[in-house]
Amino acid sequence: MTDPTHDLLRHDTLLLVPGVTLTSDGPLDRQAVLVRGGVFDDVGPVERLLRAHPSLTPVRLPEHVLMPGFVDTHHHLTQSFGGALAFGEPSEIFRRVWVPLERALDEESAYVAAKLAALESLRGGFTTVAESGTRAAVDVDVVASATRDAGIRCVLGLVCNDASDGTGADADARVVLAAAERHLARYGGADLVHPSLAVSVPEAATAATLAATARLAADAGAVVQIHVNEHLVAVERSLVRHGLRPLEYLHQVGSLGPQLLAAHATLLTPSEVTLLADSGAAVSYNPVASAWKGNAVAPATLFAERGVRFGLGTDGTRGDGFRLADAAEFAQRLTYGLASGDSSCGAGWTWLERATAGGADAAGLGGLTGRVAPGAAADFLLVDVGGPEMQPSWDLPWELVRRGNRDQLTAVFVAGRMRLWRGWPPDWDGPALVRRAAELGRRVVRRAQVVRAHPTSMAARNRAATAPPRFPAPPPTRRGPR
Repeated sequence: MTDPTHDLLRHDTLLLVPGVTLTSDGPLDRQAVLVRGGVFDDVGPVERLLRAHPSLTPVRLPEHVLMPGFVDTHHHLTQSFGGALAFGEPSEIFRRVWVPLERALDEESAYVAAKLAALESLRGGFTTVAESGTRAAVDVDVVASATRDAGIRCVLGLVCNDASDGTGADADARVVLAAAERHLARYGGADLVHPSLAVSVPEAATAATLAATARLAADAGAVVQIHVNEHLVAVERSLVRHGLRPLEYLHQVGSLGPQLLAAHATLLTPSEVTLLADSGAAVSYNPVASAWKGNAVAPATLFAERGVRFGLGTDGTRGDGFRLADAAEFAQRLTYGLASGDSSCGAGWTWLERATAGGADAAGLGGLTGRVAPGAAADFLLVDVGGPEMQPSWDLPWELVRRGNRDQLTAVFVAGRMRLWRGWPPDWDGPALVRRAAELGRRVVRRAQVVRAHPTSMAARNRAATAPPRFPAPPPTRRGPR
């Protein structure tokens, strides 16, 4: 922590002069940024800001890009102890892995798990995460405290299930909705925690509760997070039960609208894409989760063309904003672009925009964060582009998507305060948290009795090594005397 730049960046008021500033108009040279009171107080030409603020010492960062922080539009913070348990598993693992894991958490382990996930997110350049609701039997303020203490902005979901989806019992809708109202009021004026409602899947709530949560969230300017059209089996269950696909069912019961943040939305018909576009609902496009769980890939380039609001989400897979943006483009290229000869697949700017401003809009924070502009929250990254990965520079948005890496992050700021310096928090002991998480995580997973469908990598390797040949060699041919 002896770097003089580090000390200069600890001030409450900062006049920053980066090499490039990534704005809504694209990458701009010779721009200065004034951070004051947790927001971008001014953004403009260097000469103008230096003249206007002669008492401030400019912090010059000639080999850095100043860009908005990434927004993760779909996370499960209290599932961090089991991240590697999902590798190689078939879909709908929430029934066998995530629900048992979260229900095995106590107050300390839930706090540590959420703070561990928040730290990983910060290390990957995320300044905001949308937490889609925990099933841990703890007060949701445990999760709020973990994100506040880590210093990350959080859209905090409260699960409002009142119907059994095979993972829990029915609940009294009046009790559920009263808790929802209290949650929205509890965090309505919080600095870094923004309230949200959540329903695990449409079948986990009654029609009346789906409609009521939509109304409550809309009135509060919040979002309702729901996993929608993610798994084929869930689509089929909805068709059998209601004669409608999940998104169609949400539309029928009055839950489809600008307040909806639909997680995944991978299995959509053309008419359902139209429903999304016409209703103003938003989607969290989660490409890494699609690959890891074998789901379909959401048609994100079609969303962009049709005007569907969407951001990018990790689903708790890995907290790296650069790799997420790369995966978002790459999944579209492999799934749709190659088949149609689309060599651009939205170009780099699409994925950077959806990882920042688009994600903020989808999570209900479009008026607050996601952009470098006067009045916006000072949630931003300082990215070192002086290394071989980024030089010479020809097309910065593409380069950040394809070649950017979290190792290039010099600093991460949330609400104008430096939360991370070269990978670790400057104000609290990150390595100590990681050590405690390793201890608690093992205990929690043992207690949860998680059921995995596939063995670990080495067990699978050993099984393959000892298995008999699938096609035994034929016996040697005997030849008679010539």
